[in-house]
Amino acid sequence: MDRTKTIAALVLVPVLMLMLITTGCSTTSPAIKVGSKNFTEQVLLGEIIAQHLEHRLHQKVERRLNLGGTLLAHQALLAGELDLYPEYTGTALSAVLKEPIQNDTDAVLKRVKAEYQRKFQVAWFDPLGINNSFAMVVRGDVARAQHLETLSDAAKAPKWALGVGYEFEQRADGLAALNAAYHLPWAGSAKNMDLGLLYKALELKQVSMIAANQTDGLLSKMDLKTLDDDQHAFPPYQLCIAVREDALRKTSQLPAALQELSGAFTNTKMRELNFQVDGRHRPVAEVAAEFLKGIEK
Repeated sequence: MDRTKTIAALVLVPVLMLMLITTGCSTTSPAIKVGSKNFTEQVLLGEIIAQHLEHRLHQKVERRLNLGGTLLAHQALLAGELDLYPEYTGTALSAVLKEPIQNDTDAVLKRVKAEYQRKFQVAWFDPLGINNSFAMVVRGDVARAQHLETLSDAAKAPKWALGVGYEFEQRADGLAALNAAYHLPWAGSAKNMDLGLLYKALELKQVSMIAANQTDGLLSKMDLKTLDDDQHAFPPYQLCIAVREDALRKTSQLPAALQELSGAFTNTKMRELNFQVDGRHRPVAEVAAEFLKGIEK
C-alpha cells in the first residue's frame, strides 16, 4: 500500500468508528418524560412513577414535575412534551372534556378512557386506588359547636368565609357545582390562594371553610372536620396514569411497568405520604423511594 492509500485508510477507520457509535446511539431508547401538576400529591406521584420506571426498565426517565394546572399538563401531554402524568377522572371529564358532571364512578372512568383514546390517542391505565374528591373543611371546634356533619348542615349555618385554590374557583366541578347543590351562605367572595396556604389560613381564622382534597396530609393531623358531600355535588376523582399511545408503542415494557402501580395505593396511604412531605418536610424523592421499597419485589 502506498503512502496515500495508507493515510486514507487511517482516516477512514476513525470515521467508521464514529459512524458505528452514532448509529448505536440512535437506537438507544429515548428518555421517558414523566410530568405532574403543581401540588404535593401530583409531584410525589410523578416522582414515584419516575423511580418505578427507572427500577423496572433501566431506562432514562426525564422528570418534568410541578408544571402547573390541569390544562397546562394536558397540553404538554398532547404536544409530546410529556409521555405520561397522573390525572383524575372527574377533572378529565369536567375540565378537559367539558362534559356534564356524573356521579357513577365506573361510568366516569369508562367515558374518560374512551374519549381520551378517541380524541387524543392517550391511554388511561387502571386506577391507582385513590379517589381524591374535593373536601370542604372547617375547624373541628366550629363543627362541634354547630353540630355540623354535612354540607347541607353548613348551608343552614351563619355565613362562611371561603378559601380556595385557583382551579376550584374556576372549574365547573368546583365552586360552581358546590353552589348549585347547596347554596351556602358566603361572607363575600372566595379568597383565592396557593393550595399550600389553605390550612394555615383556616388555622389562623382568616377563613372559616376551605376547599381542600380528601388525601391532603394535614386532614388527619389537625383538628378539622370534612363535611360530607351529601348531595353529591362533586364527581368521582379516581387517580390514573394517562399515557400517550405512541410512548407505549416505543417502549414495549412500559405498559406492564405502569400496570404494576394500579391498585398500589389507598386514600389513607396517600394522605400519609402527602403528610410526610407537607407536614414533616421530607424530600419528595426520599418519600417516593421509601414507598416503592414496600411494593416492589
